[in-house]
Amino acid sequence: MRATLLYQAGDVRVEDVADPKIQQPTDALVRIVVGCVCGSDLWPYKSAPYAEHPRQMGHEFIGVVEETGPEVRNVKPGDLVVAPFTYADNTCEYCRRGLHTSCVHGGQWGVNGVDGGQGEATRVPYADGTLVKLPVAEDSDLLPDLLTLSDVMCTGYHAALTAGVKPAESVTVIGDGAVGLCAVIASKLLGAERIVLMGRHTARTDLGREFGATDVVAGRGQDGVEAVKELTGGFGTDRVLECVGLKDALVQSIAVVTHGGTISRVGAPQYPEVPFGFMEFLRNLTLTGGVAPARAYIEKLMPYILTGEIHPGRVFDRTVPLAEVAEAYRLMNDREALKVIVRP
Repeated sequence: MRATLLYQAGDVRVEDVADPKIQQPTDALVRIVVGCVCGSDLWPYKSAPYAEHPRQMGHEFIGVVEETGPEVRNVKPGDLVVAPFTYADNTCEYCRRGLHTSCVHGGQWGVNGVDGGQGEATRVPYADGTLVKLPVAEDSDLLPDLLTLSDVMCTGYHAALTAGVKPAESVTVIGDGAVGLCAVIASKLLGAERIVLMGRHTARTDLGREFGATDVVAGRGQDGVEAVKELTGGFGTDRVLECVGLKDALVQSIAVVTHGGTISRVGAPQYPEVPFGFMEFLRNLTLTGGVAPARAYIEKLMPYILTGEIHPGRVFDRTVPLAEVAEAYRLMNDREALKVIVRP
């Protein structure tokens, strides 16, 4: 089959790889119908050293089950399914706590003999625990919306949920990427009264307004902080959702949250030290967040998509065939696209 391989920074190729096969009785083989490029894929795209054995890329996909191992019970050939960005057994102690990203049998796509999600097919370990059946056909117009359940919609929801967003509260979302925009959707779902979106890309922040942002602040640094403080009577917002992953974004989060407030960071951190010291202690700030256990949220969020209450698939603004996936990476890396669908 054909699959996306990352050899080193800036070097993405589509090449032939071995066809996936059932290796364990709990496996399923899935023909990928639609996948996409994630913002987190751009970190290795920017910095990965050369690898003699390149990694298969992609961790977000919807596909059709083609074959299952003898112990698979929840899905069958012909089912259309969505996969979260990590696989999990959905039965271990961590999974039962809703922390599927810590599953004792789980893992990541594209490593340790498991295929990635930017290809023609993939082997899914622990298929019963990982895959969620979709009640639509593979040509449904809802596929882009449902694809966000693999990662970005669930990650945005995780940011809002762990921050403790409640009705009538104020929220600042830092970052106008796909996760930040989904965090706006999630904040609205949880009842936030004021949602301030901090971002500088007009097309994205305009979409954020349509998703529920009440205010947009384009300023960075002190200018951005002062703008948020002015909107909130000098206090800052109750919750801040940091959806970037850079140290400057966390510093800004600390500056715009009110005393006693909560910051949830879900942007994959690209810094080793957290600037959270004595002054933050004196302000009684809470820092939370982490990697989103997407599998825990898929069935909770799907009904909002099926009823049309939310349309997170609008974060996809380009579609490319698998053969042109390198262009998808370039478009996102150069900020010419927000998020790109890849169709085998």
